Amino acid sequence: MVSSRTIEIPVSINPTDAIRAMREIGESEGWSMERIDDSTIVQRWAIIVPITRSTRVLGIQVNGGKSDGLILRTWSFIPGSAGRISFVSFSIPDSFDGLDWNDFLEEWVSRLPRCPWKWSFIERSVIGYLIPEFRISRKRFANEGIDLNKWKSSD
Repeated sequence: MVSSRTIEIPVSINPTDAIRAMREIGESEGWSMERIDDSTIVQRWAIIVPITRSTRVLGIQVNGGKSDGLILRTWSFIPGSAGRISFVSFSIPDSFDGLDWNDFLEEWVSRLPRCPWKWSFIERSVIGYLIPEFRISRKRFANEGIDLNKWKSSD
């Protein structure tokens, strides 16, 4: 069993965009990858009562090479009565952590179709303007070494 750390980040992108960006990086690096289909438990709020539900998780795992054991899992759900919020979860093996991980994350972010830590005013209003995920997203990307002021797409 490889020792690793896991980081879960709320994002403004679709789960398929997150998977596509990692797959493109893996193909360019020549990584052997496999798909993951799973489920996770999420909390949905109905007025003041949390309702526990299961949601589908898409994922991709790297097998072999310097990034062996790197896993991306992603899902989205509706936390309230409307609006979707997505999450990405990275399992980062100790052998890949550090500079390799920072380079990978910067490239992954640059391959996304939009900035993953920014939601539009309309999106925030529909989801719930004051939920903590918006701030948590920026904070976690910054803690991982991403410069939040210099996001650029690779397109």
